[in-house]
Amino acid sequence: MYKIATLNKIADVGMERLTDNFEITQEITQAHGILVRSYDMNAMPLSSKLLAIARAGAGVNNIPLKKCAESGIVVFNTPGANANAVKELVLTGLLMSARNLTNAIAWTKTLTEDVSVVVEKNKSRFAGEEIKGKTLGVIGLGFIGVLVANAAELLGMRVMGYDPYISVPSAHELSSSVSIFDSLDDMLPKCDYITIHVPYMEGTKGLLNESKFAMMKDDVVILNFSRDKIVKDTDVLNAIKNEKVRTYVTDFPTAQLINEERVICIPHLGASTKESEDNCAIMAVDEIMDYLESGNITHSVNFPKCDMGKLISPSRVCILHKNIPSMLQIITGVFGNLDINISDLLNHSKDEYAYTMLDIDSKVDEDSLKVALRSTNGIISTRVLHCRHIVSPSCA
Repeated sequence: MYKIATLNKIADVGMERLTDNFEITQEITQAHGILVRSYDMNAMPLSSKLLAIARAGAGVNNIPLKKCAESGIVVFNTPGANANAVKELVLTGLLMSARNLTNAIAWTKTLTEDVSVVVEKNKSRFAGEEIKGKTLGVIGLGFIGVLVANAAELLGMRVMGYDPYISVPSAHELSSSVSIFDSLDDMLPKCDYITIHVPYMEGTKGLLNESKFAMMKDDVVILNFSRDKIVKDTDVLNAIKNEKVRTYVTDFPTAQLINEERVICIPHLGASTKESEDNCAIMAVDEIMDYLESGNITHSVNFPKCDMGKLISPSRVCILHKNIPSMLQIITGVFGNLDINISDLLNHSKDEYAYTMLDIDSKVDEDSLKVALRSTNGIISTRVLHCRHIVSPSCA
């Protein structure tokens, strides 16, 4: 039986999907799988029993991915599960900035007498603009970016997009009317509004900075619902001061930003809906169960996708290893030396890591196989699964 630990509250609709082959444990060191949302695991010791971590959300900055990969721990996330929630909040921020609503509402709450008269006399101070006919630039056309682009177009905006890594599924879902740019520098000067939907990594750190703001139209509105460090706080504040940026809408408040009149700070509510939390919980639980029981990897951020379907062969061997030349030949050679017949095989790689799944038409002697593979340079871990109701959680 597999043991699952949770580091944050995971929606009941997800936890209820765990079958009789799983039990919840409070002992983190005994867990084969961990479900997590925002808990920071970077300094947390990783148990030798831990096989998988599923993040109920998209961002994985709170998980030590490299350390997990080297330890044979597959890390999953739930891309797209919270996409609609974030899309709706982006549209809210877009409309709030266009109509100057936050300042207008804050001013209204200061009124005490002759409210109707004072309102009529002063409402012109908060006149905004309509978004219809304006140009929205979408940086990042993944699950969220595509939804935002399509929704903005339906609201009458001209939409432009930039994403050098746009996937085939995303491209298929994107409206054909969206103009795609190969260069961010070419798109920025054309936009009245710019929204960011890229992951935080070394290549996107400080993506919008002083040089990028200089390329933009005067009075542009920036919306950041991705990660705080993608936009440099100091540079965006200077751009506001220089009247290059009219409003900065961010889901990531900082001490520098919260008291600025033309910054709309939202307290990280992008995925904070019941529907989003339910969707993330369901996907995270399904991913971790499928991996532990059948060895399948879907939506991993540190190992490649590799799916052989439900385990129906007598045995399935799952090998996490480095992506180095001749590894597959070495692995199959070990099976040949042990006189183990392989009925099916799948091998995929991702950057410096790879994953090999082998279905075997007989029950495998686990000890002999693990001893043989453990001596092979580049092998990180080996699991042998058996086709029975209770699957062995053994790992090398």
